[in-house]
Amino acid sequence: MSESTRGYEPEQRARALVEALPYLRRFRDAVIVVKFGGSAMVDPALLAAFAKDIVLLQSVGLRPVVVHGGGPQIGELLAKLGKDTEFVDGLRVTDAETLDVARMVLVGKIGRDIVGAINTQGGDAVGMSGEDGRMIQASAASAELGFVGAIEQVNPGIVRRLLTEDMIPVVSSIGSDGEGQAYNINADTVAAALAGALEAEKVIYLTNVPGLLRNPEEPTSIVARASVSELHAMVADGTIGGGMIPKIEACIEAVNAGASSAHLLDGRVHHVLLLELFTDAGIGTMVTTDGDTP
Repeated sequence: MSESTRGYEPEQRARALVEALPYLRRFRDAVIVVKFGGSAMVDPALLAAFAKDIVLLQSVGLRPVVVHGGGPQIGELLAKLGKDTEFVDGLRVTDAETLDVARMVLVGKIGRDIVGAINTQGGDAVGMSGEDGRMIQASAASAELGFVGAIEQVNPGIVRRLLTEDMIPVVSSIGSDGEGQAYNINADTVAAALAGALEAEKVIYLTNVPGLLRNPEEPTSIVARASVSELHAMVADGTIGGGMIPKIEACIEAVNAGASSAHLLDGRVHHVLLLELFTDAGIGTMVTTDGDTP
């Protein structure tokens, strides 16, 4: 290291801490719901970075809640078992056997992996599904989809109690009805509903894209901030289409349900949560209700 660069890195670190200070004060005790998925779920390095971020958020006074799905992993195990998968409008038709596989993968594998990663970094994570404590009450979304669920009600009491005890809830996207029948539910939808029920400061969706792009072919065309009405207009004029529509719908659901804001971030970027929460520039796309100010 040359004399001209010696000490530059510590100075950068100090500036980062100073820049983060107002955000640390603002978000202290705030509930932050993070939907974890995409590349970060299958890349050990990204999972470790994510776990460090979650533990850091809790250490500086925030109250993180992790929600996860696992569609690709469910599909992989079904294929290994020789079971065909049928989709209707992008949703997996779920019979009793497929539901058992989904519960096994989500609760028994992915949930445990995330809990283990967080606890390895010094956190106190607890894995659960929406069945626990009757957290997520659901019903069949449609007869042709089988045991795919639509959320009827969210009872966040068990999550609130865990947060009070300085635990980090890790929630698998399974719900149940009054008879105890389980349903597999889209994880984006679960994150939105849970964030609303908890009146979360933010719900953050980690995706495989940089955020909402005005031009999908141009990664720099990120929409940094948009209101619900602006998003509806962008869907109507075709700016938002394809696989981005469900992500945007989840953001809209979250803020309409009571979350202060929703965010689309690139989960492939190491420490993306810290960049969004604790820097002036931020990263990705922020969604708010109409008329909200930053």
